Amino acid sequence: MQKKWYRLDTAALIFPAVARRNWSNAFRVSATLNDDIDPDVLQSAADDMRLRFPSFFVTLRRGFFWYYLEESHSSAEVRSDYAYPLTFMSRRELKKSCIRILYYKNRIAVECFHSITDGRGGSVFLCNLAARYIELKYGVNIPREGILKALDEKPTAEELEDSFLKNSAKVGSRRSEERSYRLHGTREPTGFKTLTTGIVDTETLLDAAHGLSVTVTALLAAVMAKSIIAMQAEELPTRRRRAVKITVPVDLRRLYGSSTMRNFSLVLNVGVDPRIGDYTLAELARTIYHQLRAYATPQHMAGMIAANVLPQQVTAIRLCPVFLKNIVMDGVYRRSGESGGSINVSNIKELPLPEAMNGYVKRMEFIIGPQRSYPNNCSVMSYGGRTYINMIRSIEESELERRFFSGLVELGIPVEIECNRRN
Repeated sequence: MQKKWYRLDTAALIFPAVARRNWSNAFRVSATLNDDIDPDVLQSAADDMRLRFPSFFVTLRRGFFWYYLEESHSSAEVRSDYAYPLTFMSRRELKKSCIRILYYKNRIAVECFHSITDGRGGSVFLCNLAARYIELKYGVNIPREGILKALDEKPTAEELEDSFLKNSAKVGSRRSEERSYRLHGTREPTGFKTLTTGIVDTETLLDAAHGLSVTVTALLAAVMAKSIIAMQAEELPTRRRRAVKITVPVDLRRLYGSSTMRNFSLVLNVGVDPRIGDYTLAELARTIYHQLRAYATPQHMAGMIAANVLPQQVTAIRLCPVFLKNIVMDGVYRRSGESGGSINVSNIKELPLPEAMNGYVKRMEFIIGPQRSYPNNCSVMSYGGRTYINMIRSIEESELERRFFSGLVELGIPVEIECNRRN
């Protein structure tokens, strides 16, 4: 039987080209249940997902002109969560599967190579997997509503489409941005990734944001920016400092009404230049909030989409072999792919699970790995009245986490800390 294949979507094209040894662009979503996971039942649930979510059960292949995704006739093998989150996804592994389905005690985790989907798409997949597991394990019926899909239905064409192509402007926006300050530190010699989770009450966090007339995302980005500005000030004299900008992913499904399960998000770099003056936290929060409001519009984002879509349509680029495309894309990525931001703050917010699942699911989390050129990242998800702020790093120093969570406490937001390090 001939295997089905998928073109990489517009955002996904860059990831195979810029991957490096010991670095792959991946993320994790997880659901913690009340009881320990039965791996056999989880494997059955994963098997039931394959026909409804075919774009997840794929392998990465290299063609002459482009990389592409090829469907796998087998389901992803459920494995015990054997190490720290987001261990390196090698080329060899990606030729077998672009996702991992993992379990540890009462936690189900799905790790995705970013070429197949983004955080929102991965979260929808996880929720459907968890719902099917609960049905099989406990013999209950979970209503298929909202983000939950009927597993006996085929995916719609829109779920599998590259929504970037539909929503591109005629002219692309400029890519150039001033370089932001970069965090640095002592790299972990073994590649270990330290995960520090701050757990806060969602209502308290919302009250703090509303008290400044901003969103939770803007508040968290402001606290992060203030922490990094202070670290830079201790390291460099004023004349050598750079802008501090936070990279905030924008889910374009909301802007354009798309239901694609593939990548459909772009990032905005928002922040300030501390060389021109000092900012209070309130000023930072309002500045970032208004920048997000100004730039996260259908018109502006369409121009950003076009900057990625239009070059693909140039005949000379289309006919260029993949190894030359890799060289070009790697150069572009080094110059502008991550240079405009200091760190990510990615907030998926709360996913609308059916009430029937609430008695089985204790918490949900989202983790993005460190980027290629900077060692820290931050990702956020809320569930059941609690917000889980995951800060991951590939360096030994924990100064950013200390400053960031202390900043939340100073706002009157108590923080419960968990960490995967023993020392």
